[in-house]
Amino acid sequence: MQTKSSAPANNGERLMRILVFTLIISVMNGTMFNVVLPVISKQFLLSPSQVSWMVSGYLIVYAIGTVTFGKLTDKYSLKNLLTFGLIFLAAGSLVGIVSTEYWMMIVARLLQAVGASVIPALAMIIPIRYFSPEKRGRALGTSAIGIALGSAIGPIIAGFVSTVWSWQVLFAIPLLALFTLPFYRKYLDDEKGSDSKMDFIGGVLLAGTVAVLLLGLTNGGAWYAVIGFVLLVLFVLRIRYAAHPFIDPVVFQNKAYTSGLAIAFVLTAISFSTPFITPQLLSQLNGLSPAVIGLIMLPAALITAYMGRKGGRLADEKGNSFLLTAAAALLIFGFICLSTVAGMLPVFVAVSLIFTVLGQSFMQIALSNTISRTLSKEQVGIGMGLFSMLNFIAGAVSTAAIGKILDLGTTTIRFNPIPRNDAAFVYSNIFLALALLVAIMASLYFVPFGRGSDKATAERTGTARL
Repeated sequence: MQTKSSAPANNGERLMRILVFTLIISVMNGTMFNVVLPVISKQFLLSPSQVSWMVSGYLIVYAIGTVTFGKLTDKYSLKNLLTFGLIFLAAGSLVGIVSTEYWMMIVARLLQAVGASVIPALAMIIPIRYFSPEKRGRALGTSAIGIALGSAIGPIIAGFVSTVWSWQVLFAIPLLALFTLPFYRKYLDDEKGSDSKMDFIGGVLLAGTVAVLLLGLTNGGAWYAVIGFVLLVLFVLRIRYAAHPFIDPVVFQNKAYTSGLAIAFVLTAISFSTPFITPQLLSQLNGLSPAVIGLIMLPAALITAYMGRKGGRLADEKGNSFLLTAAAALLIFGFICLSTVAGMLPVFVAVSLIFTVLGQSFMQIALSNTISRTLSKEQVGIGMGLFSMLNFIAGAVSTAAIGKILDLGTTTIRFNPIPRNDAAFVYSNIFLALALLVAIMASLYFVPFGRGSDKATAERTGTARL
């Protein structure tokens, strides 16, 4: 079996450059259709809940696929898994291009989600497998560049393509990812785990749990919660008593890992709030069109892309705790600024977003790096897969919760005395609450992961030798 030590030393850098392009395409594919949902709804005479399946269906399959591909790295090589994923992504794109009915487009999005969900596993495992812990932050920072650029140009390209041609042309853009496949097959090694059996029952129970809970968050309904809880109990029983469980319960006995997951879940949910709430603020309070909103959000994404590797370098040189502190400070300051300027000129929102979006990127690097160091080599695949899956669930929780708050409408209560527009009070209050949550969760981070803990964690789990 080929190992990392037998691969050329510079393969990691080559793979990261290819990964950045892949991440740009992947993130764009996940966000582009948000811009054209009103057009799709009008064309096919769909209600908001019906057209939302273009997004929610993709999200559910993507979240399940992320942890599944993470588990499959225990049995198959990244090279073969990536080949499978990109082919599925292309198949979904082709179905979308020729679709004439709405149900065909849903099928296309689900196929795309199956294939694209290999990319988060790739983005987590390549930095861990091809870079030592002391250089891993730079690699994760490079990944952040692709995510930031995809977030920045996705809405703009979607608006341009749907205006000049047709929104259905958006299905063709993910086909560009196929150009990376020969390079991945050249530079990825054939390393794989020794696990020869797969617990399909456990996998189905986990998938069912995630799917039902996400449906409950997006559509509401107590029955979703009940069914999801039952499936979760069955899944826990399955992994406790199965001979070869889908997820080894030992990973949850790792207190540093479980603590990191809990903290990361809340902080990720907070980070997801910014791209969800900002367009609604700019649309409701400033009356801006989707295209202009995209331009307002563009500077923050471009600056974050430029600063991505610098954030990773800070993690390597100063430690994850230092980077997380910087990220928390940026987020808190940015949220306070957004709370203050809600309802004012959009340029003030654009400047405030720079701090929150950059803080979000730094936070993701610090959390990914921290959690990766709590895992042994045998636990990396499923451990980071669970981490990625929980990121998407956190996003669903965040958008559902904030959406419900915004549904309540305006409020006369305001915690920030500066905004004067009554309609801005609810947005201002939400941003202040998010700033407070960041301060609380960042403080909790230092309980298991205080300064100087990086080296001790790496030595305890053996990641220093990966």
